[in-house]
Amino acid sequence: MNPDSLLTLTPPDTATASSSGSAGRLSVLTWNVQHASAERSIRQAAWLAARPDAQVVVLTEVGHGPGGTAVISALTDHGYTCLTAQSRAPAGYRTVIASRCAAPQPLDCGITVLGHRAVAATMDLDGHQVAVLGLYVPSRGPREHRNRDKRAFQEAAAAALHGLLARIDGLLVVAGDLNVLEPGHRPHYRLFGTWEYDFYRAFATAGLLDAYRVLHPDTVEHSWYGRGGNGYRFDHTFVTTRHAHRLLECRYLHAPRQAGLSDHAAMTATVALTDPATPGTTADLEGIPV
Repeated sequence: MNPDSLLTLTPPDTATASSSGSAGRLSVLTWNVQHASAERSIRQAAWLAARPDAQVVVLTEVGHGPGGTAVISALTDHGYTCLTAQSRAPAGYRTVIASRCAAPQPLDCGITVLGHRAVAATMDLDGHQVAVLGLYVPSRGPREHRNRDKRAFQEAAAAALHGLLARIDGLLVVAGDLNVLEPGHRPHYRLFGTWEYDFYRAFATAGLLDAYRVLHPDTVEHSWYGRGGNGYRFDHTFVTTRHAHRLLECRYLHAPRQAGLSDHAAMTATVALTDPATPGTTADLEGIPV
């Protein structure tokens, strides 16, 4: 489908989604917007603004041209405060954090390789300090320098996670298009190397858990599909291990992908800001794939 040939998406059922935007919870929605044109970017922003669970948005594959300018401007018009990395490349894609629940304050994430693909922020929500890190890992790249940028960025991001967590006392949510699969991904693709799976494992080593796997330990789902119809779970959300028991929801939203707003599904996760009153409301954290 031509991504600029857009369908009108029906706003989400507010009765279903209203709890995701209530006090005492943080909802983060991440989405690869597929370097959209200005027109499509405006429609993407309208879809996001209609979702109560899009309190904080992490957008990846945001271009530096008219489309990127348009999505930031449109989100601002919808009441979001947008933040991009200070490191700016003359070309390529960047990551954007947008928040309408609290003003995001820039946070040095420590990633200096392709720094425009990583952006971090802290926010004060109901007296709770939370942090969000948005990442857009490069794809494998053209044959003449395949995997060079991807591997360099992954190594820099993995190294930075430990230092970032050491500086954060509260909840950290890491979200974005990581262009990496979990070990045990179904189906298995022989294309990916051990070093790519090691990047996924680096999150658990640093003290972060895959939010989707915490709540859906055995579900097979994909966020992007190749031309041959093969599915890949490239888009991820991680939360600090010590806060994983606060996860209330994590799921993929396929409507914008199916309607041509992007070639990626969006992903949303909701975390309680305080411990639940009754323990055992989330899946047993043992056995999360690492």
